[in-house]
Parts: sequence; structure tokens; C-alpha cells
Amino acid sequence: MNFTLTEDQSQVQSLAREFADREAAPTIGERDQRDEFDPGLLRKMADAGILGLSVPPRYGGTGNDYIALGLACEELEYVDTSLRVIMSVHIGLNCLTLLSWGTEEQKQRWLVPQARGEKVSTYGLTEPAAGSDAMGIQTTARKDGSEYVLSGEKMWISLADVADHFMVIAWTDVEKKKRRDHTGMSAFLIERGMKGLTTATIHGKLGVRAGNTGSISFDDVRVPAANLLGHEGEGFRIAMFAIDQGRYTVAAGSTGLIRACLDASVEYAQTRTTFGKPIAEHQLVKEMIAAMAGDYEACRLLWLKAGWLKNAGKRNTRETSLAKLYGCAAAEKAASNAVQIHGAYGFSSEYNVERFYRNAKGAQIYEGTREIHKLLQADYALGLRTDKPLRCTLPIPE
Repeated sequence: MNFTLTEDQSQVQSLAREFADREAAPTIGERDQRDEFDPGLLRKMADAGILGLSVPPRYGGTGNDYIALGLACEELEYVDTSLRVIMSVHIGLNCLTLLSWGTEEQKQRWLVPQARGEKVSTYGLTEPAAGSDAMGIQTTARKDGSEYVLSGEKMWISLADVADHFMVIAWTDVEKKKRRDHTGMSAFLIERGMKGLTTATIHGKLGVRAGNTGSISFDDVRVPAANLLGHEGEGFRIAMFAIDQGRYTVAAGSTGLIRACLDASVEYAQTRTTFGKPIAEHQLVKEMIAAMAGDYEACRLLWLKAGWLKNAGKRNTRETSLAKLYGCAAAEKAASNAVQIHGAYGFSSEYNVERFYRNAKGAQIYEGTREIHKLLQADYALGLRTDKPLRCTLPIPE
């Protein structure tokens, strides 16, 4: 097995690293403290080609493989978690799902401008009373002639207040909704500006304060039938497919956060002196640093395996879930230890590890809570869950 990166993968890694250092690193502390999203970063990401990673050139993207996408997520989160969140919702949840499930007309209409960065996209499944319980959503889409009429609300949606396009899951069969039969759910492509659609920003988040998170409300929004993604009744399958891609980007990003915690801790431990010597020479500090180093390598291998399966066109729900579960848990532990190593300084915004700690907690919740992933892994191990072939899979990179 060869772990050497290809030339294209190395180029994407360098591109993302240099972009984050140049465009995000100088301002992330201030943006985070102000609880402020900078829309200008979206334009800069688009100009750099980052918003089209893993989308084929014929649809406006760069055509890089899924390992390259993971490398970009790792490098972006190393500096600014909110940049990786953009990759998760725009590329992972929306673009890759549209690439796999959309008609040629839909790809030309929505995917091409998204991959070029001319339009920004997001994904709407979570609601005020439905997160892990996807079939608990209440949003409905009633068929009315050649249109659907959407009513409901989505919550905790990244880029809600800045996105141009929304991929939304809703119930199209009320009777199946009552029975919690997921074949009554469908997916729709929505555009900002449609009458009855409003969005709002959520303030006061614990972490990822530099990112935009909000709500989407649908007040009898009339949507053309041509905006139906896949077939009616495939919404749940499409939602789960999308989440597989989103989880992959989160898993890859978590390794970047672990590495950021490790680098910050090593630098501080080598310069901070207690009891007459650098704290790097204290065994318990070494123990925490050793844990970060080991977790980084292990978690990176997990998402690389998932990416390898994606590149081969193989189902990877189990592997991606495991990478997300362990990566996010390790990132939270690394951030906690980084704060501990920094002592009182780690408890203040003077050092980045305070932000790392707050950001790490969110990843234990979104894209499937740690509890959901533990249940998934247990069911796989116990033989209670097996993956059926999907109607649509990720295209093998060209």
C-alpha cells in the first residue's frame, strides 16, 4: 500500500495551506471574538478553485479526487474551522450529492455555478425538534399541479444566511409521515429569492463563531417539480448519502485540529518554564503530547481509508462513520489537553487553543452525534446493520 501523495494531491494540500495562512490566519482571532462571518472569504475561496474540489471539470470543478478534498479540509481546519465547515456543506453535503443524484439539467443549472464559486450552496435537514432523528422532521412539500408547496423550518444550518442554493429534505407523503416511513420523504433544490423563503443568523454559539449558522423558514414556498432531486420518495436515501460526504469532510478536518493543538502545545511546552526547566521535560506534559501525536496519525489513516474507498467508487458508510467518530473525539481530547498544557493562558483568548477547544465540541454534535456513530459501529460489529447498494454512488474521479 502506497501512502505517497500524488502530485495533484500535494498541490491541493499546498494550495489550501497557503490560502489559510494568507487569508484566514491573520483575522481568525478577531472574527471569532466578534462572532462575525466574513463573506469575502467565499469569493477568495472561489477564486482559488477551492469551492470546486472533487467536482469534474465538465461541471465547473477542478476534478481532484476525494483524498485531495480531505487534505484541503485538514489544512483549512488547521487554521480556521469555519473554512472547513464551508467545504462540508457546500461541497460535501450539496455539490457531491447533486453530482451523484441530479439530472443533467440540474447539474448544469445548479452544480456548475456552485463548483465555479459563482453561487454558494448549503443543505437543510435538521429542524428545531429533529436532529439525530431524521424522520422526526416536520417540513412538508405538498404537490400542487406542476409545483410543490413547502412549509416548515430548518435550524442549525451552516451558511443559512449567505447561501444562494439550498438542498432541502421534506415529507411529500403525509400518511407515510404519520407511520415514520422514510419512503415518504423527498429532496428539493431551492433558491434564495423564492417567495416565502426567509433566513436568519444564530448568534451566541459556543464555537465556530467565525462561521455563519442559522435557520431557514418556508412559508408556502412554491417550488417547480423540476427542482425535485432524484425521485419522489428518495429523500431519506439522498439525505443519508449527503451525510456520508459531509461526515468525511468533518473527519478529515478533525485531523487538522488535532495537528493544530499538537503544534501549539509543542511550541508552548518548549518555551514555558516551571520548576527550573521547560514544561516539555515534565513527563505528564509529554504524555499529553504523545497522545496528540498518536491520535493524529491514527485518525488520518481512518479518513484516508474512507477517501480511498470513495476514489474506488465503493460504499464507505461504515468507514466514514468510524473516521468521524474517532477523529472528532480525538480532536476534543487534543484541544482539552492543549488548554491544560497552556495552563491559565489556555483559558484565555490570548492563545488559539481556547478557540480550538470550543470548536472541537461542535463536531461531536453535527453530522451525527458521537452517540449515533457509536450505535452505528456497534450495529455493524453485531451484524445488525449491513449496507445495501445505493442507486447512486460517488463518481470515480477522472
